[in-house]
Amino acid sequence: MAHTKSGTTTGLGRNSAGQRLGIKLSGGSKAKIGSIIVRQNGFKYRPGLNVKTGKDYTIFSMVNGIVRFSKKRFQYTLRTVVNIDPYQTQN
Repeated sequence: MAHTKSGTTTGLGRNSAGQRLGIKLSGGSKAKIGSIIVRQNGFKYRPGLNVKTGKDYTIFSMVNGIVRFSKKRFQYTLRTVVNIDPYQTQN
């Protein structure tokens, strides 16, 4: 015999899908124009040369080139900056 009356189920059991954030192209790899380098919430990685930022803080390439990560000082803290070293295509 149950000691408590049976109630409804709790409303807490939901789970959402992951957002697939993180580095998509590692340092030294080739990036095409428009390819996503980093997906992030906020500026964990800062945009540098030849990259732009989307409205959801996604960093993507503006030129064909090699991905480079470097450290730079921003307001007393050391931040990681994402750059693209452009290369010339062979015709």
